[in-house]
Amino acid sequence: MKISEVEKGVILDVKVNPRSSKNEISGFIEGVLKIKITASPVEGAANRECIKFLAKTFNISPSSVSVIKGETSRQKRILIEGVSRDSLLEMIPKGKS
Repeated sequence: MKISEVEKGVILDVKVNPRSSKNEISGFIEGVLKIKITASPVEGAANRECIKFLAKTFNISPSSVSVIKGETSRQKRILIEGVSRDSLLEMIPKGKS
């Protein structure tokens, strides 16, 4: 899985599928976390929804989640501040790894 620990927290690679029927983590593909988001990729709506969804999933503040690469791509690199790699792995819903 592509999760790196950095000084501020962890960086993970995700693939976002916008315009889905519901927000959910749908598993891993080649070590990349696959996320379905209901918002469309217009004017950053999918990025904002992805940040809110990850914050809720990992029970952290949305301000602790940011897109650091891939603002306009489905492939993104996300920084999640204030968590460790191990704690993040524990928080991913079971059955999705």
